[in-house]
Amino acid sequence: MKLNTAEVAQLRPDYLGFIFWKHSSRFFEGEIPELPHYINKIGVFVDAEFDYIIKMVKKYQLQGLQLHGHESPEYCAEIASELKKTNHKVDIIKVFSIKEEFDFDVLTTYEKACDYYLFDTKGKLPGGNGYTFDWSVLKNYPSTKPYFLSGGIGLNNLDKINEFIKLPESKYCFAIDVNSKFEAAPGLKKIEELQLFKKAL
Repeated sequence: MKLNTAEVAQLRPDYLGFIFWKHSSRFFEGEIPELPHYINKIGVFVDAEFDYIIKMVKKYQLQGLQLHGHESPEYCAEIASELKKTNHKVDIIKVFSIKEEFDFDVLTTYEKACDYYLFDTKGKLPGGNGYTFDWSVLKNYPSTKPYFLSGGIGLNNLDKINEFIKLPESKYCFAIDVNSKFEAAPGLKKIEELQLFKKAL
């Protein structure tokens, strides 16, 4: 799979994601080019085995894990605990998929087990479905934990995003996660469109 990671890095994103789920068309193998220190490398996993995650963190010196499957709070906490032993700070980002509604009560047991939440659109695949969910659902967000807003976000969502960040429910919105809407092919990003998006925000 062809990647243009170095070109994307020139846009100075806070995070760059690398997908370690073998069923994804964006499955990552190979070497990550040397990146500036201010870019956090995030490994994206779906119900992965514990040892595999630890191995990938060490191999690629990942700074964050985006857990896209049915990972339990106990599993998240166990990974964080294991990595803490190595003095390697890794943020745990637990993903929750939303369609028309969402039971925020499920977050309760994750409060101490992860560093961030990520809200994505529920679809056939765990992520990369290219559709946005109804952000008004976040009016019911009960936590103070910072979250990533994700799910089919592209240039056509700019007005909506700028409206959203003025609303109370955006108070804990920490980052905007973009992916499939800025791809020429899986893993190959449209640099000019990303530049326009970042400038407009």
